[in-house]
Amino acid sequence: PALQAAGLASVGQALGLSVPPAHMAVAYLAATCAVALVPTPGGVGSVEAALVVALVAAGGPVAVATAVVLAYRIITVWVPLVPGALTLGALVRLKVI
Repeated sequence: PALQAAGLASVGQALGLSVPPAHMAVAYLAATCAVALVPTPGGVGSVEAALVVALVAAGGPVAVATAVVLAYRIITVWVPLVPGALTLGALVRLKVI
């Protein structure tokens, strides 16, 4: 959780979100606790909504908070799927699987 919060704070700083990094970390922890109440696969949808609400509540503008959350989720959820998909394709092509 600490590294995930640091990742969100890094993306927020990179995109110019006007919320201090410590507040972004607390917003991340609050959002992930709230999302535990909504069981969705991988937290898709509920995590994004909770993070945007938490960042806006911490004082960030809605548009920038949304951009930060989408960039963060793309980096942490979707980009790591690419090496796995390439490896799976190679294993199927080599008839290992």
